[in-house]
Amino acid sequence: MRTTLLFIPLLLSALLTFSLGAADAAPNAVLDIAGKKLRTGVDYYILPVVRGRGGGLTLARTRNETCPLDVVQEQHEVDHGIPLVFAPVDTKKGVIRVSTDHNIKFSRATIPVQSTVWKLNSYNGQYVVTTGGVEGNPGRETIDNWFKIEKYGDDYKLVFCPTVCNYCKVICKGVGILIQNGRRQLTLSDVPFKVMFKKA
Repeated sequence: MRTTLLFIPLLLSALLTFSLGAADAAPNAVLDIAGKKLRTGVDYYILPVVRGRGGGLTLARTRNETCPLDVVQEQHEVDHGIPLVFAPVDTKKGVIRVSTDHNIKFSRATIPVQSTVWKLNSYNGQYVVTTGGVEGNPGRETIDNWFKIEKYGDDYKLVFCPTVCNYCKVICKGVGILIQNGRRQLTLSDVPFKVMFKKA
């Protein structure tokens, strides 16, 4: 009887320790096509998983404005597009993880010179991924500049569902492709753009 009474507190202590440890576990790292963890500040191409449906991501003018440039997919799968870098909300973390807020930006300058940080904008009732965002400074003023990478089966998808502002009401939706006027534009969509990452 005494052994049983000693065993119960030990079992409860072990279960509590295990559950607390599991709750503190970091989300899984995002892996590139070589099976290596994505790292902060390293250039990567975002490429489609499905072959024959365009290439990597680049910048283009899709409206009658010179700025900001919008994020579009290359027409041909052999075109990798422009490399991008990821900056997590917690700048002390060197690994890019699923389900966490990140700024995504093209690593090359544009003409005219502008920020290449991704941002969500609304044009003609459609939410499109464009540039001109602000890197860092998480909060209400930059809520449109944060994206996530989520697991999607064996692949990944990009998602707009920022959690950098506790009291802000946001849209949560996957990023997909809208083909319009010959361009493959990144927009919020119910059909996600399945992606993979290749080190540049």
